[in-house]
Amino acid sequence: MLSKGSTSARPSDSASENAINRIVEGTVIEGEIRCESNIRIDGVFTGNIGTKGRLVIGPSGKIDGNVICQNAEIEGFVKGKLNVQQLLSLKSTARVEGDIFTDKLAIEPGAAFSGACSMGQKPKEAPKPLIPGAPASQPTPISK
Repeated sequence: MLSKGSTSARPSDSASENAINRIVEGTVIEGEIRCESNIRIDGVFTGNIGTKGRLVIGPSGKIDGNVICQNAEIEGFVKGKLNVQQLLSLKSTARVEGDIFTDKLAIEPGAAFSGACSMGQKPKEAPKPLIPGAPASQPTPISK
């Protein structure tokens, strides 16, 4: 795990790749995390997280920042962009405020998220406007 002001730790063997970094309940951290292995957050983290492993945010976990990871399981709260390379699983207690980019998404009843969601490959071009001359990024008003 790399936090602000520390040096990078390199995994020495395959056992390191299966290790779990933990931020336990009652812990508050600000900074940046970059790691090769899995990470579980049950405390509060403010900053960006990047891992080549799996991110688990427990029911008491809170993140305010952007996340890039391979897989994620969220039971707590995230405010920021989520970029999950494979599967993002939002459990029933999950609350997400921010845009989601993922290949696969599983949402349990009760989970909530506010933001845009893009699944699969990103589009190569911007979407075409519904009405010629209307900007593609703006919704077209409907007149009665």
